[in-house]
Amino acid sequence: MRNRGNVVIASAFVAVMLGMVGLSFAAVPLYRLFCAATGFGGTPKIGGLNAPGGNGETIKVRFNADTNPGLPWKFGPVQRNVVLPLGEDQLAFYTATNLANTPVTGMALYNVTPEKAAKYFHKTACFCFEQQTLQPNQTMEFPISYWVDPAIAKDPATRDVKEITLSYTFFRSMEDAARAGALAKAGPHTAGQTNVRAN
Repeated sequence: MRNRGNVVIASAFVAVMLGMVGLSFAAVPLYRLFCAATGFGGTPKIGGLNAPGGNGETIKVRFNADTNPGLPWKFGPVQRNVVLPLGEDQLAFYTATNLANTPVTGMALYNVTPEKAAKYFHKTACFCFEQQTLQPNQTMEFPISYWVDPAIAKDPATRDVKEITLSYTFFRSMEDAARAGALAKAGPHTAGQTNVRAN
């Protein structure tokens, strides 16, 4: 009887452990989806509504780029900033060059500041969360399509916002970092997965 109880407890423990491992792999993509859908944490919304058209008001958008030290790329915006009409589709570009003598795969994360403006910043197409592979010394251009909701100027919490900064940070992909033996240094997008993969 005692052995049967031990088997049940051991089975429950294994099930909990497997569930925790599964959740660690699902946590990052689920959090990204939540942020992209709600604008939480300075994450602009992706897809969804079409641009409603301009109302004569404008806002300044500044473009920022960072590269994690574990990724041997030179990455930056083509344009530093633009003044654009609210409610109209816009197109901007970033470029990246692989400085290594081997192919390297990266992945970009992004956010908007001030955070309170994120829910009004809509990206209809971008290169974020997708792996991008550059060959040695290859340069690639990355376009983004976006618009800023005119409602930002009517919301009492955001009508004082005159400038929005869109920031991208490129990290080495987990698979590429694992091949290079540098998974622990790949960046925060590996959070919750480094220990699992290392075991």
